[in-house]
Amino acid sequence: MDTISEERSSEPLSPTVRALGFVSLFADISSEMTYPINPLFITQVLGAPAWALGIIEGIAESTASLLKLYSGWLSDRMGMRKPFALVGYFMGAIGKPMVGVAGSWWQVLVARFVDRTGKGLRTAPRDALVSENCPPSQRGRAFGFHRSMDTFGAVLGPFLGFTLVRFWLGEGSLSHTFRTLYAVAFVPGILSVVILWAFVRERRRTDAGSSSERPALPTWRTLSPALRAYLAIVALFSLGNSSDAFLLLRAQKDMGADPMTLLLLYSSFNVVEAALGYPAGKLSDRVGRRVLIALGYGVFSVVYFGFAAFQNVAAVWFFFILYGLYYTLTQGIQRALAADLAHPDRRATEIGAFHMVVGLAALPASFMAGQLYDRVSHGAPFLLGASCAGAAAILLATLPIERMRHAT
Repeated sequence: MDTISEERSSEPLSPTVRALGFVSLFADISSEMTYPINPLFITQVLGAPAWALGIIEGIAESTASLLKLYSGWLSDRMGMRKPFALVGYFMGAIGKPMVGVAGSWWQVLVARFVDRTGKGLRTAPRDALVSENCPPSQRGRAFGFHRSMDTFGAVLGPFLGFTLVRFWLGEGSLSHTFRTLYAVAFVPGILSVVILWAFVRERRRTDAGSSSERPALPTWRTLSPALRAYLAIVALFSLGNSSDAFLLLRAQKDMGADPMTLLLLYSSFNVVEAALGYPAGKLSDRVGRRVLIALGYGVFSVVYFGFAAFQNVAAVWFFFILYGLYYTLTQGIQRALAADLAHPDRRATEIGAFHMVVGLAALPASFMAGQLYDRVSHGAPFLLGASCAGAAAILLATLPIERMRHAT
């Protein structure tokens, strides 16, 4: 059974859901202050090739998503969510200054590994906290609010980074400027940990002590047919969804965007999701999640085709803003659909399985993107992404996942 009883979807979100939104706000300010400069730091300051960027981002994201399965499973078995989230957000906070002191690309890999390990530990238990502190009829709104706060941090982070570089840090060398920015990013990261510790209250599961009811690690066969079908489509899409670092690299190397413009670009596309994520989550509660996700995949396909076909700054701005619409239609709503399809007694575990599938695809996706970028053409990774997204959109739009769920 769900942790809380069914309530009217129009009631206010719980204090815990709202507090988790602020946790993500500050964590994303920390992350997005520095994420847009990662490709430049790795390739220009450290002198690493593009394939090293693909390895760093692929291993980092795959590690995060693999851990999401195990952290969700342990969270279900122990009946606790908050401790996993606390450790995870703390590791994310210290990962940023670790990048700043790196002297080679493999040291950046270690720092990103620590950062993404923290993300892997916290994500599934945190999503379970969101799901268990709202009724099912309010779930899209709760995840939409959380995603909007997350993305508002992604708006503020690059803008804050731009302001610091423009008015405070811009006098020194590129290396000194970037390294200082990584150190400053620790402050909002640790604030997210403090808010989580002080204001988030979790409902301890009353069945956690019964070993006979503790969930086992899921296998493909133990998942419901509806969840398996959904995860297979997500995997297809994710194989073409390489790290956003390649979008930033393409914008900088081929489309005329300078480092300052990259920070503003990354902030601007997040404005779209921050403004529309909450309404989109509410809309998914009414019209269904599948159609909105399929539409988002279609938008992604258009954006990636645009990055492959165009090479000017005006196109960068247009497609980055459109990219924000893809995030709006997918990021929170994908997690809400995974929570809908998950078994109530294994919710964190099966939400973790969703994240794991995304992560398993992250390493080959980014590795292939790096190889295509270096060895075929700078537009080739984006043609692959557009093709995978288009196929996933068609499958998700036509496959009756909701009917499969009810039949199960």
